[in-house]
Amino acid sequence: MITIRNLHKRFDDREVLRGIDLHVEAGSTVVIIGPSGSGKTTLLRCINLLETPTSGTITLGEHTISFDENQTVKKDVVIALRKQTGMVFQNYHLFPHMTALENVMEGQVTVLKRSKEFAREKALQLLDKVGLKDRADMYPHQLSGGQQQRVGIARAMAMDPAVLLFDEPTSALDPELVGEVLKVMKELAREGMTMVVVTHEMNFAREVADQVVFVDQGVIVEQGTPEQIFLHSNNERTLQFLNKLKH
Repeated sequence: MITIRNLHKRFDDREVLRGIDLHVEAGSTVVIIGPSGSGKTTLLRCINLLETPTSGTITLGEHTISFDENQTVKKDVVIALRKQTGMVFQNYHLFPHMTALENVMEGQVTVLKRSKEFAREKALQLLDKVGLKDRADMYPHQLSGGQQQRVGIARAMAMDPAVLLFDEPTSALDPELVGEVLKVMKELAREGMTMVVVTHEMNFAREVADQVVFVDQGVIVEQGTPEQIFLHSNNERTLQFLNKLKH
């Protein structure tokens, strides 16, 4: 599904990603953990080209893109890759002047060129899936943070992506609202949706991830099953990070 080879990303003279190799199987959930500033979000943004890697390759499905800092990636290549990914952001990014229903319809109509009737029906199905069909006509300011994030998930799913990318989807939420978002994500994982999730929710990683990837200082320090990472890791840096979280 996704194969990343020797991926680098530099901002001016600061190298944020330093040779990332990662493979994500179709239907799996990969959770990326690590300290703040380790490059987790940059890696996620590189996968759907919100950030353009400095060098390396990304393969998503049948599309392989090689990056060179001296060459610009063609717009049609960017669009083709982004059509396969749905991004769920930390701070929702809903259109404030649109209802929940309209937010989920918008990309379908403007990007996928679907009819409004088809887009509306699909949007209602997805809002029902995330438990918000009864909030379809409400505006973002009328919804809680957890509800807005669930609308964000429905909006990403409306584009029929091959993979969903989550950038710390619960970090902006009050603690009592975190569970309702994680519940939706767990259900998607059970249904076999391919997901790459950057999160600090270690319990979610333990329960749902097929693979946990620990990133620090722009490199993958360790990766494996939740059992390998959380119970049997012998890596000093991984253990240091996990012990800090406990305290």
